[in-house]
Amino acid sequence: MWVPQQLPEIAGPLSQAGLKLDPKQLADLTGDPMGAVVALGGCTASFVSPEGLVVTNHHCAYGAIQLNSTAERNLMKDGFNAATRAQEVSAGPNARVYVMDQITDVTDQVLAATNPSQDGLARQKAIEGAQKALIGDCETEPGMRCTLYSFFGGQTYRLFRQIEIKDVRLVYAPPGAIGNYGGEVDNWMWPRHTGDFAFYRAYVGKDGKPAPYSADNVPFRPRQHLRLATDALQTGDFVMVAGYPGSTNRYALFDEFQSVAEWQYPVQGKYLQDVVGLVDAAGKADPEIAVKYAATIRGWQNAMKNWQGQLEGFERIDALDSKRRQEDAVLAWLRSRGKDGQPALDAHARLVAVAAEARKTRLRDALVGQFANTGLLSNVRGLYRLSIERAKPNAERAAGYQERDLPGFDGAIRQLERRYDPKMEKQLLAYWLGEYVKLPADQRVAAIDAWLGGNDAAAIQRALDDTYARTTLGGTDARLALLNADRASFESSTDPLLKLVVALQPAMMQLEDTAKARSGESSRYRPVYLAAVQEYKRSQGEGVYPDANLSLRITYGNVKGYTPRDGVEYTPFTTLDGVVAKATDTEPFNAPKAQLDAIAAMSPQQRAAVPVNFLSDLDITGGNSGSPVLNGKGELVGLAFDGNWESVSSNWVFDEAMTRMISVDHRYMLWIMDKVYPAPQLLQEMGAKR
Repeated sequence: MWVPQQLPEIAGPLSQAGLKLDPKQLADLTGDPMGAVVALGGCTASFVSPEGLVVTNHHCAYGAIQLNSTAERNLMKDGFNAATRAQEVSAGPNARVYVMDQITDVTDQVLAATNPSQDGLARQKAIEGAQKALIGDCETEPGMRCTLYSFFGGQTYRLFRQIEIKDVRLVYAPPGAIGNYGGEVDNWMWPRHTGDFAFYRAYVGKDGKPAPYSADNVPFRPRQHLRLATDALQTGDFVMVAGYPGSTNRYALFDEFQSVAEWQYPVQGKYLQDVVGLVDAAGKADPEIAVKYAATIRGWQNAMKNWQGQLEGFERIDALDSKRRQEDAVLAWLRSRGKDGQPALDAHARLVAVAAEARKTRLRDALVGQFANTGLLSNVRGLYRLSIERAKPNAERAAGYQERDLPGFDGAIRQLERRYDPKMEKQLLAYWLGEYVKLPADQRVAAIDAWLGGNDAAAIQRALDDTYARTTLGGTDARLALLNADRASFESSTDPLLKLVVALQPAMMQLEDTAKARSGESSRYRPVYLAAVQEYKRSQGEGVYPDANLSLRITYGNVKGYTPRDGVEYTPFTTLDGVVAKATDTEPFNAPKAQLDAIAAMSPQQRAAVPVNFLSDLDITGGNSGSPVLNGKGELVGLAFDGNWESVSSNWVFDEAMTRMISVDHRYMLWIMDKVYPAPQLLQEMGAKR
């Protein structure tokens, strides 16, 4: 996952792998093709027409599809196809398209705010202060959104400036039986036959500048857009991905990895399994709940399966032993260097101590976090915190509560009604509280205990029933009225939900400060230790790149299958015949009749000319979803949407032999849009040959 600044050092390998472009062309982040790649805030996408048409994954657009769905008009099931621009619908008040403008190294400015005398909390606050100042200066030009990214634990800081497009509209999404064909059964699995694609359009004001949603807005005209490949992609061909991968932890300490492998994934995975069961049961009884929580439950299911896959992967490659041996080798090398190695050894010891402190309260922190960040309660908590922060000068407010963040609060309030049901929220909160009351007395939160008035299920239910029956904040208008309320208004209110939120605030701030103190300590010592790790890896002839952190990265390789186990070999392409072979007329393999009929009418040669999904040995993770897959000429050949089951553990321990990226082939996308769920207007706009 190479950062753009490293492109010169991989120019040779890029060309050797099959890149036909001048590698220097990729260093131009606003040129062709890199300028067409955009972030969605958690997913990646790309412009594919001069009229602001954006292609990404179906699952990345799923929140927008869900937001526009009802039990009577279920776009998740039936799909969406805007025949005209006027029929395109808002992807939601918080939907965004971020277009890269520039990247600036600001390491010196950030580190200048720190000094050795600061404790962890003071150091973290100083870094945050520098971050806010840099972002404030960066965003003086209207329509820009700036983000500070840390690399190698705080060794380097870079400021990304992007055009923030706020009017994003849903244009096209195939029916769920295509866009999510195989569902959770096939998730992370190969062979795969999923049409995981959808289209947005970016809109701006008539002056060409970003503006909130308005009927008067016009399509954004990007500087670059991708062209569709005309040459057939084949086994062994060069492919690359530019995107925004979310998070990897390949440089984590053994102690940190052990906590994840032995506690976080097993324990929190069981919690997710339980809440998925609650929502699933409630959704079967009430279709409106099923629609409102569809995006939420899908995210939980994805995390559950991912964690399970990682645990299996850890066991398969004996990851705990591997991580321990890798770390021991670095420590032994440092000891061999005498006094030159001592600073990194000391930094490692301090990081181990910080990790040990975090483990003491990890269950409490997880449970209180889940409780406090659920639906309506979370929405109102954010508004109260906003009222506290707004009493300060903008530059002194906590990150996330500045003037730049107010549109996000407004959007969160407005879209909550499509993702919240009081009956369901009470069930979820009752579950988390039921786990919370099992905590030892010294880890309990006084405000929660006082509100509950007891430790049994009856006390929990009484508190929830009373609070949710008497609160007046379930409606959107009531919460919008709080958007500009001052702190005194919250603290004098007799609304039971507001009283709970106010009572919780001191404890939540204490938890936040504790976490910040640990982050501050980490930012002091991790860069020192990781500098030693980098030096050691280079001495072993290994490439060094920073962990993923939602910043722009490039990964490249070739179309390639793999052998998951003895006697089994996976080829790199799946076909339309595989769609038919899996079809059962029952979810998640309920391929639409129109699709099956279209396949039945084709000759074997015609079917073979439409690959569905393909494998390549690229290195991606969550956040890369929707990333354009480009051939050696920089043309679009598909969209990244998943990894294989054997690769999910690579977030922690990279397994080159088994790691594969799963992509939807652009030929399948075009075939669906031509023969199955027709969108001739979009095919014409993209210049697709039919």
